Amino acid sequence: MCIFGYLSSMPTHYDGPAEERSALDVMVKLMRAARSMSDWIDAAIAPTGLTDSQFGVLETLYHLGPLKPSQLADKHLTSRNNLTVIIDNLEARALVRRERDTQDRRAIHVHLTDSGRALIKQALPGFVTAIVGRISVLSEEEREVLGALLRKLGRQETFSDET
Repeated sequence: MCIFGYLSSMPTHYDGPAEERSALDVMVKLMRAARSMSDWIDAAIAPTGLTDSQFGVLETLYHLGPLKPSQLADKHLTSRNNLTVIIDNLEARALVRRERDTQDRRAIHVHLTDSGRALIKQALPGFVTAIVGRISVLSEEEREVLGALLRKLGRQETFSDET
């Protein structure tokens, strides 16, 4: 649960200046939307037997090809330690394999196996169709505006960088 998790289930009743109430209200709505989408994504990928993180790694490898674990961690905004666990679990299911780089023996690349490629290739079209349906409540213009606003929020310094 995030530090603001308690706010995702209740409206803000903060009794402060309008700017602060407005900011908290936006944050509550953003957290509710994120939680709703996360829950929906978990349900949508449940038939694959994968977590959302595992599904995301397979999808990334499917579209971009083999990557170093550090590159996957950066793309998925997760720690390298967490990504190692994700890769370990995918490897245990024979969906990915690690290979040493032939030019730089220190480097390791994560590759999709044939089974991993087959699973993501089968699951992805239905998943994309479901996402399109879920997002269809927004017009194209609303999607562009929301995307720009989320990018703007996401480009700020992290909380730990501000303290």
